[in-house]
Amino acid sequence: MGEGGGFQLGTVGALSLSVVSSVSIVICNKALMSSLGFIFATTLTSWHLLVTFCSLHVALLMKLFEHKPFDRKAVLGFGVLNGISIGLLNLSLGFNSVGFYQMTKLAIIPCTVFLETVFLVKKFSRSIQLSLTILLLGVGIATVTDLQLNLLGSVLSLLAVVTTCIAQIMTNTIQKKFKVSSTQLLYQSAPYQALTLFISGPFLDGLLTNQNVFAFNYTPQVIIFIVLSCLISVSVNFSTFLVIGKTSPVTYQVLGHLKTCLVLAFGYVLLHDPFSWRNIFGILVAIVGMVVYSYFCTIEGQQKAREASSHVLQMSQVKDDESDPLIRAETGAGINDDGAAQTAQAWSSNKDLHA
Repeated sequence: MGEGGGFQLGTVGALSLSVVSSVSIVICNKALMSSLGFIFATTLTSWHLLVTFCSLHVALLMKLFEHKPFDRKAVLGFGVLNGISIGLLNLSLGFNSVGFYQMTKLAIIPCTVFLETVFLVKKFSRSIQLSLTILLLGVGIATVTDLQLNLLGSVLSLLAVVTTCIAQIMTNTIQKKFKVSSTQLLYQSAPYQALTLFISGPFLDGLLTNQNVFAFNYTPQVIIFIVLSCLISVSVNFSTFLVIGKTSPVTYQVLGHLKTCLVLAFGYVLLHDPFSWRNIFGILVAIVGMVVYSYFCTIEGQQKAREASSHVLQMSQVKDDESDPLIRAETGAGINDDGAAQTAQAWSSNKDLHA
């Protein structure tokens, strides 16, 4: 009971940290890009990852977590793939309309479900599928406005969806396979992600904005917001790995759509962004889908826990049943025949040695 409660508490904490940090960094980056004109998203992300690595290195020196090296090829492939997926998502946004980009983000959930079903033989119940459909419908109503298609943008979106799904599935799989924590995985993969984006970032940003990130006028106000964005990103990156490790890639995507709805609502209430009843209705439908998804996940998790507990109990009973005849034989032998008792004790001792 205590272990299950601790796991649930840790999961709730991870989800809460992810929501708060993600909404905070969106607000900070919106001020940085919209108000101050710093629109170099990919380069900024590389700085985020570099600061995250430096922060984790300081935490390691302070012995706040233990460094656990594992398969270097897996870390390298994972880090580079994560960096590529971020770059492709930024390119998708640059070469597509906002509406089509939102459709790209919506496609990540069904793609993840498909990949996990085919390659990891993971089963999703009809209840989970229904709740995900409701969620995606709500987010689609709230965020998708226009669907202007073009060949290059569509190819970039497809690549962005596939690489993002694989990267998030790898996050969950690597943590379980090598038994590393989210902090340990992030610490080892962050340099490769940062290097990938640091090399490609200025080129991608120049391609999308027709501006040079190194020629930008870095005023004190811009520098303050960049530093603030990088500091918040430490929490964002850590919570991302934490949520995927404790739950699943699909749950992380569900949480991401909740954050999208929260950002929309925040922009309407505090920043007076344009809003309509369509947005409100879509957000409400998405929240219903998220609640239903959380409910069915909890129910199925409890059911699996009961089945696992029942299986352990059955195994324990089988072992007890197997030992009962031996106990009776030893007892009877002790009463009737000392030689037979010694034989039974020797057999019992030999069984224990081979167990």
